[in-house]
Amino acid sequence: MDLKYNRILLKLSGEALMGDRGYGLDPVVLEHFSNEISAIHSLGVQIGIVIGGGNIYRGIAAAADGIDKVVGDQMGMLATVINSLALQNVLEKNGIYTRLMTAISMEQMAEPYIRRRAIRHLEKGRVVIFGAGTGNPYFTTDTAAALRAVEIKANVIIKGTRVDGVYDSDPEKNPSAKMFPTISYMDVLQKDLKVMDLTAITLCKENKLPIVVFNMTVPGSLKKIVAGEKVGSTVQP
Repeated sequence: MDLKYNRILLKLSGEALMGDRGYGLDPVVLEHFSNEISAIHSLGVQIGIVIGGGNIYRGIAAAADGIDKVVGDQMGMLATVINSLALQNVLEKNGIYTRLMTAISMEQMAEPYIRRRAIRHLEKGRVVIFGAGTGNPYFTTDTAAALRAVEIKANVIIKGTRVDGVYDSDPEKNPSAKMFPTISYMDVLQKDLKVMDLTAITLCKENKLPIVVFNMTVPGSLKKIVAGEKVGSTVQP
């Protein structure tokens, strides 16, 4: 199969891992994600992954609970590591070699993030999961995904969500919301669309890195995207 993208950065939200639960991890969702990733890994796609931590802890909300914003963000970084370990475990059960690399040192359970080593893992066919965000407070996992994608020279960021693409308003709240099959970085910024945060969009714009937003819950969609089929919305110059 001819591939449009042979090295990708897959961004998954922590909330997606909850499934229908109020918090935590849904084993059914983890297995589904593993199957989707396995399908493109078998085609030879090199895969880096960044997962959010919103299903366990969100630093922004924590500030309102009297917890310092920096501390809250640090807790959020640790939440991403929990999610990363869970996905790593499921992927390896399905026979895929992985490496978990974290921006915060925790050598007993993960490798420290080193760019050259991450690229080497990808070249050897290992799925590389990037945990703990950027390692700094005040930066989201969207920004971490954009940063890692640029660093590893990914062809694209593929953002898996619960909706079919980029809309002019929340389609889960507004049934009349309009979807954009393609949209420019500038339009995303000017319309203040919630694709990724401002820093992440700006980083992608400066590096001409396209972003594909799609519904990760639909089986086979990820495989169609790497093959070049039109799925979801594409943010591009």
